[in-house]
Amino acid sequence: MQRLQSGRHFLQIPGPTNVPDRILRAIERPTIDHRGPEFKGLGFEVLEGIKEIFQTKQPVIIYPASGTGAWEAALVNTLSPGDRVLMYDTGHFSSTWHKLATKLGLDAELLLGNWREGAKPEAIEQALSEDENRAIQAVCVVHNDTATGITSDIPAIRNAINHAGHPALFLVDTISSLGSMDYRHDEWGVDVTVGGSQKGLMLPPGLSFNAISKKALAASSEAKLPRSYWDWQDMLNVNKQGVFPYTPATNLLYGLRESIRMLLEEGLDQVFSRHHRLAEATRTAVQAWGLELNAINPSEYSNSLTAVVLPPGHDADAFRKGVLECFNVSLGSGLGRLNGKVFRIGHLGDFNEPMLLGTLGAIEMGLDLAEIPHLPEGVRAAMSNLVENKR
Repeated sequence: MQRLQSGRHFLQIPGPTNVPDRILRAIERPTIDHRGPEFKGLGFEVLEGIKEIFQTKQPVIIYPASGTGAWEAALVNTLSPGDRVLMYDTGHFSSTWHKLATKLGLDAELLLGNWREGAKPEAIEQALSEDENRAIQAVCVVHNDTATGITSDIPAIRNAINHAGHPALFLVDTISSLGSMDYRHDEWGVDVTVGGSQKGLMLPPGLSFNAISKKALAASSEAKLPRSYWDWQDMLNVNKQGVFPYTPATNLLYGLRESIRMLLEEGLDQVFSRHHRLAEATRTAVQAWGLELNAINPSEYSNSLTAVVLPPGHDADAFRKGVLECFNVSLGSGLGRLNGKVFRIGHLGDFNEPMLLGTLGAIEMGLDLAEIPHLPEGVRAAMSNLVENKR
């Protein structure tokens, strides 16, 4: 039997994230008739409000599903069996999306990466330029790979597609960047943006999103992959009345409404600035410890999470276990080829400076207990960084 630990548990994985009290109180309301007038008011509010978070004027589909469901929805609504798709491997989640595409019967090519750098616009441009018959129907990229702590330059990739003169659709996963890092669906020329509820939106898992361009919507009328539950048109037809074609996750929609209100009250620019400030302090601590960041290019550092590489001979999972048991702090595990080699610090969602310093303090004590070589200067360095950025 696990012993009781006093105080609040620190959930510092890169999602699901901490759910703030305002959202918890919103979710606990009694469920209402999802065909009634009160629900329609809720439906209209979240369907319009979520557009502001994606920074789009185009429709956003809301599914009662995980982010994996939204991945599938993005593909089956725009593509046909055997279509060629170009994807870029920036980490565990990009490779998992590739596996899903292959299972759907798509001819999915994965441009291999080293899991320490973002998607290379020049490699994508070259692949598209060599596609003389314009067989590639879509380019799929993960904006912020949750497994590796790497962010890809979406505007630069859009420019690469344009420079190649290629008509492929552009599909982007923002599951761990939406509501945490600047992302502009319309301005950046993205055709389908995939999102989820359980990270920057501060909700429990259970909602996911497709923001869709006019070009993507037109492609959906020609797409031949089988779809029923995921069909955009079924959603759009009834979203006009503020309702959904099947039973929605009503209480999560209450939470989504509160999440949107919280993000807009703080202001998106301030939200992004806060995440950048806390991420910078985290990276400062890691470097002061003398440990290695998984991401090697500063321009590609994630502001949602930091993946930390432990020295050879030290098991990251054993370290995480020690931090959890001794200090009641959950850190993210290494995934795929990084299993046992890295641990991940989530610093996104409902998060502030004292929460970060508590997390970093637990990590520094854990490094001591695990006898992992480091300099005991990380917390102090993070504090100095935070104070300097507050001046």
